[in-house]
Amino acid sequence: MIPRSWTKNGWDRWHLAMAIVSVALAILVTLDAWRDIVWLAVKDIQGSQESSHVFMVPVVAAWLVWVRWGRFRNCKPRGTAIGPILMLIGWAAYSLGDSYFVQVAWHGGAVILAIGAFFSIFGSQVLFAFLPAVLVLAFMIPVPGSIRSRIAIPLERVTTKVTQEVCETVGMDVERSGNVLTINHRQVEIAEACNGLRMVFALTLVSFAVGFGTPLRWYVRLLIVAGSPISAIVCNVIRLVPTVWMYGNASQKSASFFHDISGWLMLPIAFLLLMGIVKLLQWALVPVTTFTLAYD
Repeated sequence: MIPRSWTKNGWDRWHLAMAIVSVALAILVTLDAWRDIVWLAVKDIQGSQESSHVFMVPVVAAWLVWVRWGRFRNCKPRGTAIGPILMLIGWAAYSLGDSYFVQVAWHGGAVILAIGAFFSIFGSQVLFAFLPAVLVLAFMIPVPGSIRSRIAIPLERVTTKVTQEVCETVGMDVERSGNVLTINHRQVEIAEACNGLRMVFALTLVSFAVGFGTPLRWYVRLLIVAGSPISAIVCNVIRLVPTVWMYGNASQKSASFFHDISGWLMLPIAFLLLMGIVKLLQWALVPVTTFTLAYD
């Protein structure tokens, strides 16, 4: 059943049906890239890569659509030429990535092709009305290993040093050698699995959801998203300090269990912290929110 306000703008059930079919066909012709995206995400859950946040992207995109749902009543099915243009760009990137083994182009082209297929039916007005929900789909593109390693090495150094200093501040006797912390003659290596890199991408996604899921001013959104790498390091240090204590004072099994569970818990905690900061700024009468009707 289509609301009357939508039918007045020219929408009917066939727009949704055709959009679903178009996206399904776009995914079908690039199925090998989509399979690889899912495989990398699953592999990350098993502890190998840095792409498990891919599974969070549809949830965040749906949230960003929901908070802007009132905008749809002002949209009409116009400007559909933007869809084929995006499809052409996506197919070109997918083909070049497949031919020259450029993984980011291969994955990114598949995502852009599906986006273009959808907006070939829904048009440019819907695209711009829900642009944050579209942009967040970029997080579905796995980060190439070369880029990941360039980020991981500095993060390992910074995270290890800050964790040692915090541990010593709270009274723990911890020694550092490179990226290895030693407590009670037990070594804890701050490797890629726990240097904060995994949380950088996931927390950036969470920050994007907070920044564009609430009616904030543009500079507040910019600060929230731009500060997500620092937030990731802070959250990871908060997680690592008790983890180091566990490795030095508990069994290996208990420490490993705590390490894994605390990693997943940091995401909802980070979300609540960001929302709490926004509420605190509002309470302090800092102008962080916008008073437009964009979110009705």
